[in-house]
Amino acid sequence: MDWSDRIGRRIRLRDLHIVLAVAEEGSMAKASAKLAISHPVISKTIADLERTLGVSLFDRNSRGVELTAYGEALLKCGVNVFDEMRQGLKRIEFLADPTSGTLAVGGPELVMAGILPAISEVFLQKFPGVQLRVVHADTATMQFGHLLNREVELLIGRVPRQLTGDDVVSELLLEEPFVAIAGKDSEWARRRRIELSDLAGEAWILPPYDSAPGALITELFASCGVKPPEPRIATLSIQLTISLIAGGRFVALLPSSLARLSAKRVGLKILPIKLPSQIRFSLEILTLRNRTPGPLAKLFIEQARAVAKSLPT
Repeated sequence: MDWSDRIGRRIRLRDLHIVLAVAEEGSMAKASAKLAISHPVISKTIADLERTLGVSLFDRNSRGVELTAYGEALLKCGVNVFDEMRQGLKRIEFLADPTSGTLAVGGPELVMAGILPAISEVFLQKFPGVQLRVVHADTATMQFGHLLNREVELLIGRVPRQLTGDDVVSELLLEEPFVAIAGKDSEWARRRRIELSDLAGEAWILPPYDSAPGALITELFASCGVKPPEPRIATLSIQLTISLIAGGRFVALLPSSLARLSAKRVGLKILPIKLPSQIRFSLEILTLRNRTPGPLAKLFIEQARAVAKSLPT
């Protein structure tokens, strides 16, 4: 029996939808309630699929059901099918009206506090009918689940050098130096010339030195011949860092674009300290390797490149 007879005519999108629901809920009864389809119909659909394919898709137990290896394979197929359908519908929507639709993007807090607002403003000015949906994803710790599960079309963030694996493609968006910052009302904001060593006794707020950005900052201090200070606050939270610096008591080192873009919004001052330019912080655009970005994603990436190019490095 060839493919069209055995599979093509006998597996419908509705069947895949039911498999996805049962897998997500871990129970045919729960899937029945979620889909508003009777339990016997759910059970018969799964049984018919298993008969058609000649394999068991689920293991039944007292707690419900669990996917078999065959079920996992079909589930992945179903996710890809529905994702391609969504992409196709988005393309149709875009062709009907290129200025409307929804685009989901993700990134870490550092991106949301820095370059993403600038990209979003430009993008939404050009395409006011588009709705952006933004989710948090810590790319520095390889949190690519939102992308791998097709919940977002792209991520922007810092990626470790061991990079991303076979499923994700990266494009360098921005590579920039660090700058030293203080609050605009800080005593250091009035100085015209400062050495990094002058700030040794100040209240520093820095990433933990055992983190990826902390390692870069450790290298930066060493390049300047300055012992890395013991931070008063060690945190990866950009919001906390910026808020405390704006208050005037703390100093910090931040990537140049984040410092410059935040300075306009919350009153930071980039200090006139010459830091090693070879120690640079990078941001990348991440997309799925075997998935062509949709039209809105391509336009967003174009704007991201333009904004990154406009920033001083």
